[in-house]
Amino acid sequence: MAATDPQVLALAAQITESREQDIPLLLLKLKGILSSPSLGCEESKKIKQDIYDYGLTQYCLLVLKQDHSQLHGAWATAAQLAEILSHCCVGLEVKEDPEEFYRKFLPSVIDSLLVLGKRLQARFIRAIKDKEKQDFLHWFQIVTDAICWLLGGHIQLAACALQNDRFLQLLITDDVETAIIMMSVLHNILRINSSVLLQVEEETLQSVLDELVYKLSSTTNPAVGSAATKLLLLVAKSCKQLVQLFTARYKGLKGLLSKQWTGKGFDRKVNQLLDLLYLEQSSGKGEIQKQHEAACIIQAAWRGFQTRKRLKKLPQAVVTLQRSFRAKREQELQHLTKQKEDEALKLQMQLQRQRAMRLFHERQLTLLEVVHASQVNKYMQEMEEKSALTIQRFWRGYRARRIFHQQKQSLKEYKAAVIIQRAACNFLEKRRRRRPLSPWKETKGLTDEQRLALQQKVDDYIKLHPASQMSEEMSKELHMQAQAKLAQFLLRNRLDQRAAQRREALLAQVNTDVELLMNAPGLAETTEKDFGAFMSRSIPVATKARQAHNTMLKYTRWPWWKKLGDEFMEDDVIPDDAINTELETLFIGGRKSL
Repeated sequence: MAATDPQVLALAAQITESREQDIPLLLLKLKGILSSPSLGCEESKKIKQDIYDYGLTQYCLLVLKQDHSQLHGAWATAAQLAEILSHCCVGLEVKEDPEEFYRKFLPSVIDSLLVLGKRLQARFIRAIKDKEKQDFLHWFQIVTDAICWLLGGHIQLAACALQNDRFLQLLITDDVETAIIMMSVLHNILRINSSVLLQVEEETLQSVLDELVYKLSSTTNPAVGSAATKLLLLVAKSCKQLVQLFTARYKGLKGLLSKQWTGKGFDRKVNQLLDLLYLEQSSGKGEIQKQHEAACIIQAAWRGFQTRKRLKKLPQAVVTLQRSFRAKREQELQHLTKQKEDEALKLQMQLQRQRAMRLFHERQLTLLEVVHASQVNKYMQEMEEKSALTIQRFWRGYRARRIFHQQKQSLKEYKAAVIIQRAACNFLEKRRRRRPLSPWKETKGLTDEQRLALQQKVDDYIKLHPASQMSEEMSKELHMQAQAKLAQFLLRNRLDQRAAQRREALLAQVNTDVELLMNAPGLAETTEKDFGAFMSRSIPVATKARQAHNTMLKYTRWPWWKKLGDEFMEDDVIPDDAINTELETLFIGGRKSL
């Protein structure tokens, strides 16, 4: 057995002992190991086998599955790792457990590369600055080249790549640069394995062909049209069944190619594709073809209906997209403007500090020239004392302000604690008052002498006050007299209550009239509205209701610690003090008929 390459062994040991965030940068050293000019074909295979055996290839795959924005170097590191991973897999022949490598590891590598490409494509489309767009496009090109290189070394992965949903997502885009790159990737796949389209599912095949035909019909860019035409020509040459699918599924393809893409610089490819389509159309006439045409007409009508339905909703979607794009761009522009303003402010403050220091030094030099030499020490001491006093003054002011804010919060907490304690004390006092009396304490037992004395007193009292005997007729007569007196009392009490209510109503009416007269304007300033206040009783009532409502709102907006004592009140109402404080002496009465 051949010895392990020392560079691979050292790198594996270093990765094992390193932190997780340093592993991506260490894996970049594989690029130098693989691209060494002194390596031959067999030595390169041996190094790739060692890299796979020591798990460095698996490390690259695990790093690509992480969040790429958190890596050192971010997307540049991820793109380089994708390139290294593809080069490590091409030319590698695994002898131990090959099924694990070909059926699980390689499809996982393809999926990770496509995920990375999709993220780079999305960030390239969202980028605003030219430098960012160029960087993302460059990294996207590196990832797609790695995919092509991997598919060229393992032809069986072509069907797996085409059936991956992310590959179709990468191909379905309106961006010109990434669309051309993805069509070149598809062109390389078909050139390597021309029968791969027959190995994929019918739905995937139709989706790819629909996207190519859509690009021909929806754009006028010659680069996109040339790439799509070359792909369709390559597909038509690879299999005759696909040409039949073209003629049956896309009726307007020939007219589209001849009208829109003739004279754009790639006429030879267009003519070749038109020849294949016309040849297939002329040789396939018959009953089956007519049925096909009828089905295609029905499908075209249905697709037209669906397209028109989608186009009706398109303006709203476009408006939403534009709004979000403009909001995002405005946010980024504001961020850039704020960043520039901060930098300008920082520079201005730095210049002001430098200017102040320079003026200070100039002033010191001028004063040193003016002051006599014998007075320099005294002057410097005075300046130090003034500086110390200034520093102390600012420090005491800062400390006093800080203590004031702390005391302000402490005072607020103290007031809240006092209110809570007062409410708790009131609650405990009320509960203590409502507490039932303690049970009767058992008295001491009476002696026999005391019991005889008490019995003698009871007998004497009975002799002095004998019980009167009353007959049943006298008892009934006494009961009837009591009932009559009780009825007279209740009637007289009801009349008294009505009289009291009448007096209260009249007193309330007098108070209201007095209040209106006191607040009435002079005769020279009287208007018709003022007459209404004296003629109608609804205005004072409305004023009373409005003021009561405002008082209720103010009471409900109090903080919880102000209303804490109210929950222990017997009546769940607003305190009268709060209402009287708002309404002062206003009293509204009315008339009540008896």
